[in-house]
Amino acid sequence: MLRVRGLALRLGAVEVLAGVDLDVPVAGRTVVVGPNGAGKSTLLAALHGLLAATAGSIEGVDARGTPSHPRLALVFQRPVMLRRSVRANVEHALAVAGLPASERAGRADAALADVGLAYAAARPARRLSGGEQQRLAIARAQALGPDCMLLDEPTSSLDPASGAAIERHLMALSGRGIGLVMTTHDLAQARRVAQRIVLMHRGRVIETGEAADFFAAPRTTLARRFLAGEWLD
Repeated sequence: MLRVRGLALRLGAVEVLAGVDLDVPVAGRTVVVGPNGAGKSTLLAALHGLLAATAGSIEGVDARGTPSHPRLALVFQRPVMLRRSVRANVEHALAVAGLPASERAGRADAALADVGLAYAAARPARRLSGGEQQRLAIARAQALGPDCMLLDEPTSSLDPASGAAIERHLMALSGRGIGLVMTTHDLAQARRVAQRIVLMHRGRVIETGEAADFFAAPRTTLARRFLAGEWLD
């Protein structure tokens, strides 16, 4: 798991994360929920190492508490498409990760086929639809062979059919043993996907636990208000 202790992070004068203590399983499906500005996206970026913490620590440990280094891949809410073909986008990610050139094409084609984008391998990535671009971003991440994928609202800007297709694919990846840590504003999606829930508000973790327990009987007042659709001040 990823053991987070006292994690704080400032962006300019704003404290985006404030003393976060959290154990994040690398396996299974953890969904991070909370209102806008809660720090959900920032937490994922910090877990990945994309943003450096102001204070605190993030350590990978195994079941015995021995240090480990799980392989993580991050998928943004609005993925950046390089000005090249769909296949070349995946191959570039593999090159940056240090994969030998002889292995990149085969790994890229396998990932594209898995997300249903084999037909578009030679197309310019920036001409894909929004749903296709998100599938490409997921293919680019899964081609790296991660232990866990960190996904920032991967279906929030998509039409229902595209969003459902991506959700099904993520559940299939989970079935193969790839961990998922995902943010979402869609509580119905959180109910479908999550095995474990993390509720954040104002850069702090308010409540964590098994998803079924969280939705049936939240322990904190803020969690009850959040599930009731109330504004959290």
